[in-house]
Amino acid sequence: MKLIGFFNRDGGTFKTTDMAAYEMKAEQVFRDAGHDFEGLVVSGREVVAAMERAARRDDIDGIVAGGGDGTISAAAAVAWRNGVALGVIPAGTMNLFARSLRLPLDIYQVLDVLATGEVDQVDIGSANGRPFIHQFSAGMHARMVRYRNAYSYRSRFGKMSASTRAALGVVFNPPEFDVDFEAEGVRERRHVSAISVSNNPFGPNTLLYADDLRGGELGFYTAGPLRPLSVARLAIDMLRGRFRENADVMVMHARQVHLHFPKLRSLANCVVDGELLPLERDIALKLHAGELKVMIKQGTAARVAEEDSISSAVV
Repeated sequence: MKLIGFFNRDGGTFKTTDMAAYEMKAEQVFRDAGHDFEGLVVSGREVVAAMERAARRDDIDGIVAGGGDGTISAAAAVAWRNGVALGVIPAGTMNLFARSLRLPLDIYQVLDVLATGEVDQVDIGSANGRPFIHQFSAGMHARMVRYRNAYSYRSRFGKMSASTRAALGVVFNPPEFDVDFEAEGVRERRHVSAISVSNNPFGPNTLLYADDLRGGELGFYTAGPLRPLSVARLAIDMLRGRFRENADVMVMHARQVHLHFPKLRSLANCVVDGELLPLERDIALKLHAGELKVMIKQGTAARVAEEDSISSAVV
C-alpha cells in the first residue's frame, strides 16, 4: 500500500517522544513490510488540513494517524469521506477507537501490527452529517467537558485531574431537559439528564467503548432525570461495567435515531467524539455500516466474527 503517516507531536504520548526518531522507526517498519510509506510530524493545528490534502491524492491507499482521540476521530472522518484506509496509532489518554479495533496501545508495538496486518471495513456513525467513531452525547457528559475545558492543564495527569474535578461538579449539579426521540418505530418524549448515541453498542467495560464495530447498530442510551445520589450510583455502575442494570438507564439499539429538543437553551452543548459543540434543536443520527476501511491485526476480523457467532449461539 502507498501510505502517508501523520504524527501529531502535540498529542498525548507524542509530547514526550523523540518524534524524529519515531518517524524514522515508522518508515523503517512499514517499508520493511513492503509498503510505500512517508511519515510526517505535524502540529495539532496543522494535522487535519495535512491529512485532508493527502487523502485527496489519487495515488494514496491510506493514511496512518498518530495522536489522541480527537486526532483519530478527525482522521477517520477524512478517511471515510475519501474512501481510503485508516491506520491508528494510539497516543492519547483513552484511545477508545484503538481499543475497539483491538490494537496494541503501545505506540511502537502497533507499528508492526499495522504494517503486517489486514484491511477491514467497520461501521461509522454520523450526527447531522458529521461523522463520529465513538459517540454523540448531550446532558451530563457535555456539561462535564465544558467544566473540564474551563480548567487549565498541560499534561495527561493534569487532564485526568481536571476531568475528576469536572465530574464532581456534574454530580452535584446534573442537568435536566426534555427530548423527543424516534428510534426503531418508537416515538416518545422523555425528561432526562443524559443522552448518548454510540457507534455500535458499548461493551461491558468501564471505559464505555464498543467491543465490535461491525454490528450495524447504534447504541442509544438515556438516563434520568437524576439527583446527585442517583448520579453517584450511575457512576459506580459505569465503573463496574454494569450501567445497563441501572434503573435510571434506558437502552435501545437502532440504525437511525432522531432527536428533537423542544426547549433548547441558547448555550446548550453536545459532545461528538470528545469535541464540545453547540447543540442543534434537531439531530439525525445514522449508522453507516461497513463504510470505514481500517488497518487491523492480521486475523482480527475472523476472530471477532467467531466470537459473535458463539455469542449469538449462546443467546
